[in-house]
Amino acid sequence: MSKEMYQAEITSTNSSPNKEEVPRTNVASKTPIQMLHEYGIKHGKIPTYVQEKAEGEAHQPSFVFSVTIGEVCCKGEGSSKKAAKHMAAEDALRILQMNTEAVSLPVKSESNDVAAKSNDHNNSVGMLQELSLQRGWRLPEYTMIMETGPPHRREFTITCAVESLSETAAGSSKKAAKKAAAEKLVAKLQSLSGSSEITWTPKPRVQFENLKNSSAEKISFLRRNPLSIPNTDYIQLMAELSKEQRFDIAYMDIDELTANGQYQCLVELSTSPVTVCHGTGISRSNAHNAAAHSALQYIKIMASTK
Repeated sequence: MSKEMYQAEITSTNSSPNKEEVPRTNVASKTPIQMLHEYGIKHGKIPTYVQEKAEGEAHQPSFVFSVTIGEVCCKGEGSSKKAAKHMAAEDALRILQMNTEAVSLPVKSESNDVAAKSNDHNNSVGMLQELSLQRGWRLPEYTMIMETGPPHRREFTITCAVESLSETAAGSSKKAAKKAAAEKLVAKLQSLSGSSEITWTPKPRVQFENLKNSSAEKISFLRRNPLSIPNTDYIQLMAELSKEQRFDIAYMDIDELTANGQYQCLVELSTSPVTVCHGTGISRSNAHNAAAHSALQYIKIMASTK
């Protein structure tokens, strides 16, 4: 399915279904991601998503995500992470020839008992997936950071991110690296919660209207001063601003270098709507600083607009 067909489908509930698409009768309110997850629970195969690529300018990004469920692996591309995941999930559903009318699953308990989730799935990847759906968080994102070693001894490094938290781990296969990263993130969530029962909650998303109306020190400094002074530590400025305005920051390295060999990075802010900015540099730290600079410029514009 082309991106144009997909866009038409999600924006028009009156359009007739394509004969090649997965039936959507009685599940109009469900997204492909939700339907694939239900299929995975029913068949004991939790789908996992990996960000394969992120490129383009901050105002016109392009994302590629892959989804793996059992032996099926599909890719999707979109102008947002969500759209790319939806495209990948929809292709996987088509391959699985899933009849969505047959999906009938019991309502999940709202219990916070992570141990019960562990018994259901027996792995941290499934636990994070279920926890995110239960709490209304964005689904876990797995990003390939590095692939090294000779063909017979490859090592994969993958980052697992949930909301503002992330952990990175390596393994002899993508599956092993994803599992290790998910295990580290579960351990972090338990540590932040102070027990094996996960009670951690992400900070609420900050509305841009609140930034416009704020007269606090850091946001006022941002409005008054230029962002063009050489050798400025924009990462530190962003950290101070986020602490004052109470939003989270997550930096995500992109494995692929630019055409001229520079490192790439995305920074995501827990604003509403979510802010995602791109940066490049001769090192990963330079790329992070450039991404923070772009995000500060965007916030400055949004916080100054009346």
